[in-house]
Amino acid sequence: MPRDEIVNLALRRSLFYPAAEIYANSPSGFWEFGPDGERIRRKIIGFWRRELVQKERFLEIHGSQILPEPVFRASGHLDSFNDPVVQCRKCHSLHRADELIASQAKKVVPESLSTPELDNLIKEHKVKCPKCSSTDFDKVKKFNMMMKVDIGATGNQPAYLRPETCQSIFLDFPRVYKTMRRNLPLGIVQAGASFRNEIAPRNTLLRERELGQMEVEVFFNPKKIDEAEKWGEVKDYRLNLWLLKTKKVEGISCGEAVKKKIVSGKLIAYYLARVQQLYEKFGVPVKIMRFRELEKDERAFYAKETWDFEVETDLGWVELIACNYRTDYDMKGHGKESKTDVMIKEEDSPEAFIPHVFEISAGVDRTFYVLLDLSFRKEKRGPEERIYLDLNPRIAPYFVAVFPLVKKDGLQEKAEQLFQLIESFGFDAFFDEKGSIGKRYARVDEIGVPFALTVDYDTLKDSMVTIRERNTLTQKRVKIDSLPELLWKLSLGKTSFEKV
Repeated sequence: MPRDEIVNLALRRSLFYPAAEIYANSPSGFWEFGPDGERIRRKIIGFWRRELVQKERFLEIHGSQILPEPVFRASGHLDSFNDPVVQCRKCHSLHRADELIASQAKKVVPESLSTPELDNLIKEHKVKCPKCSSTDFDKVKKFNMMMKVDIGATGNQPAYLRPETCQSIFLDFPRVYKTMRRNLPLGIVQAGASFRNEIAPRNTLLRERELGQMEVEVFFNPKKIDEAEKWGEVKDYRLNLWLLKTKKVEGISCGEAVKKKIVSGKLIAYYLARVQQLYEKFGVPVKIMRFRELEKDERAFYAKETWDFEVETDLGWVELIACNYRTDYDMKGHGKESKTDVMIKEEDSPEAFIPHVFEISAGVDRTFYVLLDLSFRKEKRGPEERIYLDLNPRIAPYFVAVFPLVKKDGLQEKAEQLFQLIESFGFDAFFDEKGSIGKRYARVDEIGVPFALTVDYDTLKDSMVTIRERNTLTQKRVKIDSLPELLWKLSLGKTSFEKV
């Protein structure tokens, strides 16, 4: 679905919109989420917690968004967290060089290319400025994307907003491992904001300066990378892998991926399977998912092996998750910089070692945008055009809406009683009595509410209400007394609307 229509819906229904939008000079790349958008966003994180974090028995922390300078010296971000930037000499606009070249040359341009190599590609492909069409550019420069802050009244304690949520996890690992009394492999996670001073934020939530992340860092003994406790559950599960060797997507079982050494071990194949299964549960069709294998010069500076989890949208393939085998890069770096011993011993072995890490770094806002893109529906219903979001009910902002047919003759009071009943059973419910019933249906359809209940004059006689399903517009009459059990079964998929 065209990006403009999704953005139009988002703005019209306050799902998301630019930060400080009443100020004409507010910087780009910062977005805010309105009431319904925040509910969807919160449910995406909650879904991730239930379907991945809890089921894999990961431990969740809440880390600081600001960390001292030595942390990022140890992590390599002060030296290596750079993007190539080039400026047009005619209109002075700034562009990210590798992406500018890629968009016009129609080829992948590795992030790791040197600035002279990028300069040569700009000349070779006669790259033009997107704003003024000039081909006259300054030399490409490296731009560090860290956001610096000063701590304290004297300003002599330099610190940075975190560019990724994982550094707190690495710093906390020794304490968490010791106090929580858990064995490896041990997954530590957190969800929160990260900050990157992007050169050219664009495509709304897909390239932001403040971005939401759902981060998983799995710590393990590198000698046991071929061990996975629940391997039998995924051994025959097929992953959609885009391989460098063939340059195409292939359905390969986890067992085969390990046997052919496509991945470094069972542990990595296991967690790739859990990622793909998670997004299946979100409602993303497997046929439009892939794990793209990255070449060495495409990978982040800390990664030995990287699989980018991508989903095909109206904008093309969008990366949602970076799956990185970070080895002991981070733990070793922090141990050296802080002069702390980060080696551990397992109960079954006296040999000390620095844990290796496999990372599953998911974008919250990117997931939000892609789920909107995939669920956006527009259809003709007679002379009217209908727009609705075919969202998974578990991430819809509300599970059910409650409407009185009209506001008089006791119908509103009866509908409010029904609303309170439904809320008392723990369902996310929405109440609306304003406007025609048709417009109220249309409003909740647009934000993806799967069911609506209408209290009418017959309700006062037979204690039954009309339940309407979002996608098919089918309506049925049900007893109020049966609603808690019915909604519970619908919410868990224990029954379908067709069987009501």
